[in-house]
This record gives sequence, structure tokens and C-alpha cells, in this order.
Amino acid sequence: MTTAPGLRTGQEPGQEPGQQPGRDAADAAGTTGAAGTADPADATDALGHDLERLATGTLGWLGRHLDHFDPFAPRPPGSGTPPEGTPGDAHRPAKAALELALLTHCWTRLDPGDDPRRAVLTARLRAVWRHPGFPRLLTAEPRGATQYRLAWAALAPTGTDDVPYRAELARIAAADLAPAGRSAYQRLELRYYADKAGVAHTLEPYPELAGRNVLVELPGTALARARRRDRGDRRDHRDAGAGRPDEPPVTVPEAYALTHSAFYLSDFARTAPGLPDGAAAGAAALVGRLLDHCVRRDWWDLAAELVMTQVCLGADAARTPAVAAAVACLARAQRPDGSIPGRSAATRASTADPVAEYFAKAYHTTLVTALMTLLLGTARAS
Repeated sequence: MTTAPGLRTGQEPGQEPGQQPGRDAADAAGTTGAAGTADPADATDALGHDLERLATGTLGWLGRHLDHFDPFAPRPPGSGTPPEGTPGDAHRPAKAALELALLTHCWTRLDPGDDPRRAVLTARLRAVWRHPGFPRLLTAEPRGATQYRLAWAALAPTGTDDVPYRAELARIAAADLAPAGRSAYQRLELRYYADKAGVAHTLEPYPELAGRNVLVELPGTALARARRRDRGDRRDHRDAGAGRPDEPPVTVPEAYALTHSAFYLSDFARTAPGLPDGAAAGAAALVGRLLDHCVRRDWWDLAAELVMTQVCLGADAARTPAVAAAVACLARAQRPDGSIPGRSAATRASTADPVAEYFAKAYHTTLVTALMTLLLGTARAS
């Protein structure tokens, strides 16, 4: 999901989620009539049902597990959590708190009304943000200290005093925000949170960052790779029935860079992404192919982010078969307790796992799915 800066949702280079097959995308998009064609009304009803079930379950699960988002909540003996006094380990729940804050931040903008579920999340986050030990946990990893300071200020829950954030932001030197040595994607991420935190910088304006972003470049790269693979297959004289193993059109890290770029450029669907003419359509087509791949492999986390990406790109996501198939895939993955048990079927948590271990595997995809239901649900209603 996006995520707070530095909270990478993708696998490390060279790793991919599991490869359990899911239903065919067209099969999941809706029921079929006598002629074998999908009924659009039935597909729409199925999508709405899946979204409602996913939203209710995921938001409920998050609310029942707030202690695991709170680095300072008491830990019961044998809970499997790291001992006190280990900042690197405590950094993980601090990152989880930032991700929860991003959810509530976007949720408040999408639906500013009084929702008791959001009120409970916000109250806990407010207590975490006010804790004097929170900045120390966020900056326990020096490489990400600048971005976590920015996120802490940018995503502060309503009703918190901004004085502590100002003090932490004052620790950021000009060199920490310099564009030199950063990729275009890294500069975009840094600018997004610096702007939200109200910190001055010398990073390029969004139109320049958009023009050289992966959303513009990856569709052509994916096409060129496919052509090279096809030429290689012909040279190798592969057997007619063998075929090439099912490969995604781009790597998993590239796919997550694609999703996060759409989130930052559009401010999570709050504005148009500002891509050059024709680039949004090309990016949306690539996202559609990636969604089909995720459904076949049961890559749940990436599927949820790609659905949000279609919304951020301005595509008519609610009427896209690949989106409906991805939402149905996530609905099938959802556990009775409301959680999505991991990033993929191959890496899913077991109900026999200790509570803390299950949470560590499940919380991110559950949270991303909750945010997806809010973005897509709002897009359907507009």
C-alpha cells in the first residue's frame, strides 16, 4: 500500500510471493449466463458484496488488534514479542503504527463523518504519537530516520500537539532532503511526505517527477522484455506445447514501485496523477495484466495495491473485470476473523501461529485491503 515512506511492501529483489493458482480472472468477475458471457449487473452485485464483506472484516480485525500497533502497550508473557530495550525490534510496531495512521488519514478525507470504528483507531494513534519514546523508535534505523520523521509529522492524528514534530523536523539537515543520489522514485516519495509535513526542500516539482516515473517508463519496458522473450523462445525452438512458465510482465519490486508512485502522484486518488498524455492509459493496461497475474498466483498484497492503483490512475476501476477478479480473490482469502492471512497464499500465516507471529504476517495486507475497500468504494459511489 502504500505505505508510509520506507515501509516497503514488496519482496526483496529476486524474491516473489507464492505461486498457488487462483481462479481465472474472467471466472471471478461475475456469473455467466446461458451464452457463457458475464452479466454486468451480477458482476456489479458480486463486487459490492465482496467489498462490503472485506471492509467490515478488515476494519473490525484492525480495531481488535490495536495493542499490536502500539509499541508501548503491555505485552503478555509468552506473546512472542521482542523483549523491551531492543530498539530495532520495537521499530517494527512503530512502522505498523505509521501505516495505521496512513489508513486513518486517507479514511478521514474520504469520509469526514463520525465513524466509531475510525474514532477508536485515532484515539489509540493519538496516544502513541504523544508518547515521548515514539521518535526514538522511528529513528532507530538511521537510513530511514529522515523519512520517518517526515511521516510522523505528516500523518499526525487530529488533536495532537505539533510542537514535538517541529523539534524532530528541525533535526533534518538540507543534505537529508537533497535530490542528489536518489532515484526519481525515491525523490517522489521524499517530496510527498516533505510537502505533507510542511518542510522546505529543493526537490523537483511533481510534473518533472511524473514525467520520468516508472508509471511512464515501465509499460514500454515490459513490452520490450516480452518481445525479447518471444525472440528467445523462437531461437530455442521450444516444444509447441511446453511454453514459458507464467511470468509477471515486470518484477515484483518494480510492481510495488508502480503502485506507490500512483499513490504519491495522486495523493491516494485525491487528485489526477499528472502523467504525460497517454501515459495513464498505458500504465492502467500494465496494471491490468499484473492483476490477472496476481489472481492466478494468489498474490493478495500486490493485488490490493494494484486495485488502488487503478483508482489512482483515474481508470473506471469498478467496471474493470480484472479489478472485480482481484477483489473476489481477496474475499476468498479472507479468514472468518476478518484478516487477510499474509501477502500471498504461499506465505500465509497459520491459525496455529502465536498471536504476535500471525499479526506480523497478516496485518499489512489486511490494512492495505481495508484501504482498498475505502478507495474503490468511494470511486464506485462517485
